[in-house]
Amino acid sequence: MLSLALAILYALFLWWFSTGVILFLDRLPARTYRFSLLGATLLGGASVAVVIWVADRADTLGAYLGFTSGVLIWGWIEMTYFMNALTGPRKADCPHDCHQRQRFWLAIQTSLYHELAIVSVGLLLFALSWGQVNQMAAWTFAVLWWMRWSSKLNLFFGVPNLNEDWLPAHLRFLTSYLAKRPMNLLFPISVTVATVVMALLIEHALDFPPGSFTAQAAVLGASLLALAILEHWFLVLPVADSALWDWVFEPNEVSASKEKQKGSPSETSAQ
Repeated sequence: MLSLALAILYALFLWWFSTGVILFLDRLPARTYRFSLLGATLLGGASVAVVIWVADRADTLGAYLGFTSGVLIWGWIEMTYFMNALTGPRKADCPHDCHQRQRFWLAIQTSLYHELAIVSVGLLLFALSWGQVNQMAAWTFAVLWWMRWSSKLNLFFGVPNLNEDWLPAHLRFLTSYLAKRPMNLLFPISVTVATVVMALLIEHALDFPPGSFTAQAAVLGASLLALAILEHWFLVLPVADSALWDWVFEPNEVSASKEKQKGSPSETSAQ
């Protein structure tokens, strides 16, 4: 069981560290973005090469490398959005008299090109590993895409914590498309479905020897889902998740985030 515990710890560390690095780079001056994106692109390209290399590896190393590649490729694509390299045709606030359906369509336009890029990269990863024993990178990428869309929809329909302080200045207009409410009907469905899938993955892992590829892959996937579920709960609980990355945020920003989450969530930022 030690090998499964190590897989959980590895998934936790990779999630925490990679998120922190992206937050740190996003908060640097815009003139540094081209260098950050160049480095991320080189790392992303190398990760795609690793996906091809491990496609026929059904061992522990193959599971770890596939998982890591999926996370790094996802981080690369996310950086293109947060660094304003690949977003969408709309870069303006949501009109105040906007109805929900129109607000949704306008919100899609703020990241349309980025979403198409995500779908394209996801399809590429599945194509590269199609019919192979190791599809860990593709499924890792798919889980991240699924839970990211779940988070985006919950932010759109309304949650108490919008985490607007996490956005670079050039993306702060996105908060005008979000709603600040105590809860929405999608949230319990999102968390419940993800929790059931996580439990099924854990059950599947326990049906195989702990050191096997299948057990390792299932535990890594379940750990990633658990972290995504935790991020969902951060949207509604009165806790400052920025404290997890206090080496990125300034001390006054962490304090401000804590104070903001103690406030009343009843107001709305969009109708």
